[in-house]
Amino acid sequence: MKTTLTGKHLIRLQDWSNEDIETLMQIALELKMKKALNIPHHVLRDKTLFMLFFEESTRTRNAFESGMTQLGGHAIYLTPKATQIDHGETPKDTIKVLSRMGHGIGIRWCDLGKGNKYISEIAKWSDMPVFNMQDDMWHPTQGLADLLTIKEKFGNNLRGLKFVCSWTFAPKYVRPLSMPQELVTLMPRFGMDVTLAIPPEFKMLPEVMKMAEENAKKAGAKFEVVNDMDEAFKDADIVYPKSWGPLAYTRDEKEGLALIDKYPSWVVNEKRMELTKPSSIYMHCMPADRGIEVTDGVMDGPHSVIYDEAENRLHAHKALMAATMA
Repeated sequence: MKTTLTGKHLIRLQDWSNEDIETLMQIALELKMKKALNIPHHVLRDKTLFMLFFEESTRTRNAFESGMTQLGGHAIYLTPKATQIDHGETPKDTIKVLSRMGHGIGIRWCDLGKGNKYISEIAKWSDMPVFNMQDDMWHPTQGLADLLTIKEKFGNNLRGLKFVCSWTFAPKYVRPLSMPQELVTLMPRFGMDVTLAIPPEFKMLPEVMKMAEENAKKAGAKFEVVNDMDEAFKDADIVYPKSWGPLAYTRDEKEGLALIDKYPSWVVNEKRMELTKPSSIYMHCMPADRGIEVTDGVMDGPHSVIYDEAENRLHAHKALMAATMA
């Protein structure tokens, strides 16, 4: 267990060792137990977290803000419009000033080619820990909550479990790659055999595909890509189906939406869940498009752990803040 995480940035989980991540898992479980027993755990008393959102948020904002309150500190909600960022203030000037006033900052910005670049620049100049609350490349805080949920359901030895990350049909807008890219690079590191199920145009970015392959090889696990959802679901222990845009194939929004509309049969229903193991779990980071990418019967069915997973956002984020800001 690591006790030297103070001040560490979290931009992507690939930069954290397995030991670092396991440390957060242990802290999260301890804090979860204390909350359940109503035991005060104000390890961040009088400390401040800034939360800078370029987009709206439900789970991320409330998990961090509630978590900060439960840890005895205070969280401040910021937007570009409510600060001088919209007027062109540089990342360096913004973070140098905020570092004099607070103890940590989380940022969400999913715009392609902008979010990760901005958060990385903030981290370069920050004197306090910087948390990536989701950008165009990665979603590390959701990845932590997902791993915590899987460990709760299957125990600490995850070797050999079949984890399926599948694309699903969800029209109207192009969703970022950050969530699937986090999953296919993180889960093999903990021994899970990862299957990525996609229509041909929906691969991850090439450097991420390579990273997933290397992580799997290093851990002695498998990473495979299939173009058939039913084949992927067969004998799966964990299925994590969600939609994303074909951004590695095209950056043209109109073409991307047309490609999404090409595959309306890529949905999760009860029949597909029957292909998985009886003990399998259905995960989704939410929000999910009910009745479109997944049926109500699956969302509310016996395999679904979506609300446990959402709750674990709180406990994982508290662990991250406690470990790096205390």
